[in-house]
Amino acid sequence: MYDNNNPFAKILRGELGCKKVWEDDKNLAFWSIEPKAPVHILVIPKKNYVDFDDFSQNASSDEISSTMQAISKVAKIMNLEDGYRVVTNNGKNSGQSVFHLHFHILGKAVLSDDIKGL
Repeated sequence: MYDNNNPFAKILRGELGCKKVWEDDKNLAFWSIEPKAPVHILVIPKKNYVDFDDFSQNASSDEISSTMQAISKVAKIMNLEDGYRVVTNNGKNSGQSVFHLHFHILGKAVLSDDIKGL
């Protein structure tokens, strides 16, 4: 069940600030407040999806495509042509701590396999 008081919902309502990188009518991208790489951007859909399962089962194909394209656009904006990692955690046991679907874009470094706390 979606919690309207999660921090990303508050950002989308303008109740919390963020350092915005990019936005369109369906998605928002902003800097992580706990970066794990020199570039660590979060991309979130503007609709209320708890996690990847919720999104993949309930979002329209247009919404899904738009979010995937948003990730690519943000990587280009951030000049991540040397490579980047896209991560989403799905559920508590995966390490998901904010229950609004979000994708981490990490780059501008050689990324190890043991990045913790995403």
